[in-house]
Amino acid sequence: MTLRVKFLLFVTIIHAVLMVLAGQVMRTNAPLFIGLEVLLLLSIGLTVQLYRGFVRPFQLIAAGTEAIRAKDFSMKFVPVGQREMDQLIDVYNHMIDELRKERVTQHEKSFLLESLIQASPAGVLLLSFDGRIEGVNPAAERMLALPAIALLGQQPASLPAEWGVALAGLSDQLPQVVQLSGIQTYRAHSSRFVDRGFTRRFIVLEELTQEVIKQEKQAYGKLIRMMSHEINNSIGAINSILQSFHYYAPQLRPEDQPDFTEALEVSIGRNTHLANFMANFANLVRLPPPQRHPTSVHELLRTTERLLHVQVERRRIQWHWELTPGLLVVPLDPLQLEQALLNICKNALEAIGEDGNLWVRTSQEPAQIIIENDGPGIPPEVQRCLFTPFFSTKRDGQGIGLTLIRDILLQHGFAFSLETQASGRTAFSIRFQ
Repeated sequence: MTLRVKFLLFVTIIHAVLMVLAGQVMRTNAPLFIGLEVLLLLSIGLTVQLYRGFVRPFQLIAAGTEAIRAKDFSMKFVPVGQREMDQLIDVYNHMIDELRKERVTQHEKSFLLESLIQASPAGVLLLSFDGRIEGVNPAAERMLALPAIALLGQQPASLPAEWGVALAGLSDQLPQVVQLSGIQTYRAHSSRFVDRGFTRRFIVLEELTQEVIKQEKQAYGKLIRMMSHEINNSIGAINSILQSFHYYAPQLRPEDQPDFTEALEVSIGRNTHLANFMANFANLVRLPPPQRHPTSVHELLRTTERLLHVQVERRRIQWHWELTPGLLVVPLDPLQLEQALLNICKNALEAIGEDGNLWVRTSQEPAQIIIENDGPGIPPEVQRCLFTPFFSTKRDGQGIGLTLIRDILLQHGFAFSLETQASGRTAFSIRFQ
């Protein structure tokens, strides 16, 4: 039973009693009856005023409560001239003003934070209370190479490739470095925040690729320049001395002259080989910025095939063309990209060995090249080290071929990848868009 019903019931009983008393004295005591009637009228008038005075605050309180429940902080009340009621209205209006200010401030902060997360170059993964991905920004989609719809609801440990391994053991105190095929390098670190009184985690992914490559080039560039300077100076002097020794050959006995001459030629040849070896490293350091021109990609590929034609025939390898119809013209440095394509195809031929197949495919949408071979796949432990400077699985490899390819394609801004696919073929992809 509400307070209003109780009040009305009480007032009804009181006035019923007064009416009964007035009825009993109506014939016996006229003056008392008139007095009771006047008292009854005054009581009814006072009751109406009291009822209005009590019910109006209840109505205002109910309306204010409903407005707060509906999160409507724009409704305010006007003072009615009653001291107690005006005090209540003043407190309510002040509370509504504070709630509205706080709500606007929180909304603005939330909008600013959401805008920063969406525009941030760092990837952000918001996790739910049970540790599943609940929110992801565009940078994280790009780094993880998956759309948001495929990421939401997953555990970080279940993400593909190196991401799942790195994020599975991620702690708040120990960031993890994730390296994908020796190209992209990322740092992942975790932290926590409080949401509705409970702790939640979020993960921030930072791309370090350009910074790591820059540091690498600074480190090995300085070393290579120093080594190249010292070795070339020494080789030049040594070869000059060895060449002068040819003048002493006639002074030797005839039977000793061939051995003497052969020893000199071998020494000069090894010195020349060492000079060329250092020149390859020096070229890696001195790679100039690309001079872009509209270039036919198909023509570059056919030029590469002509340069490798003899080697392809000797190894009995079938070269398959799957070129998109029409021209594929891309603004690029033809000399640098030709060198990159030549190295890619050479690596593919070496991976095949003999009696294999090499496929060259292009497409317009998206504009890309895919060079596949059916040689042995890339082992997982090697996959992580691809494109790492001076890493090579060949016995006499220098480890600069893939590094040179990487630097040429990165300077052009072309996305690329090298991996063994589910079909068993190993594919090198270059995406021009």
